[in-house]
Amino acid sequence: MTTTVSFTVATADGPRPVSVAYERTGSGEPLLLLHGIGHHLRAWDPVTRILAAEREVIAVDLPGFGTSPALPDGVPYDLGTVGPVYGAFCAELGLDRPHVAGNSLGGMHALELGRAGLARSVTALSPAGFWTEAERRYAFGTLRTMRRSALALPVPLIERLSRSAAGRSALTSTIYARPGRRSPEAVVAETLALRGATGFHQTLEVGRGASFDEDVKGIPVTVAWGTRDRILPRRQGVRAKRVIPDARLVRLPGCGHVPMNDDPALVARVILDTSR
Repeated sequence: MTTTVSFTVATADGPRPVSVAYERTGSGEPLLLLHGIGHHLRAWDPVTRILAAEREVIAVDLPGFGTSPALPDGVPYDLGTVGPVYGAFCAELGLDRPHVAGNSLGGMHALELGRAGLARSVTALSPAGFWTEAERRYAFGTLRTMRRSALALPVPLIERLSRSAAGRSALTSTIYARPGRRSPEAVVAETLALRGATGFHQTLEVGRGASFDEDVKGIPVTVAWGTRDRILPRRQGVRAKRVIPDARLVRLPGCGHVPMNDDPALVARVILDTSR
């Protein structure tokens, strides 16, 4: 069951209230899961049960995505906000330096939490921030096209498309290498999540100057990339390894940009191996 927690974050303009929706399951050391831009916490459903056998899993809707409200006016969607927001969220839930796994935007956030000393291990799946300028423009253009398509399609048409493998491919093949594996209900939900993402535009705006160029030291770090990623090419993983020399670089054969659906067993194993 999704729960919402509210807390206060210190900003340049003083304390501001933030609310985050999350789900919590399993037992063991805490593991925080962060999804990508335009997605929601349901992105982790294919691996949650596997992970929960060994970890207390906390999947969150990033602020401005899923059912989490947007950040307050004047609070930017940049890396400088990541530490205070997730730090306050973890403090509110009583989480002491959780393991963190993130995908895409969530992968960059996970690395930032590791760099800031707020995570005990980090698994970054196709993390943002290791692009060239041309690769960033391509990725952002693709994301904007996906968003426009989601906004343009009537809900009854989205529901009708989701009932066939071909329709699910039309809706989600940009992020999944095996879109036919996604359930109709999940495809409808994530298409609607993309439509309703109140933080989408602001995230892309601050993302134009975003990059991850600092080492993450003192904790286990894995950077994993799908071989069929159509948004962030896997060569960016080589750049990530140069920035974070001690990171383990893992290839995810046959996986797309959101690999949890394409190969749940492999992705869960990579996350658990890192957190061990």
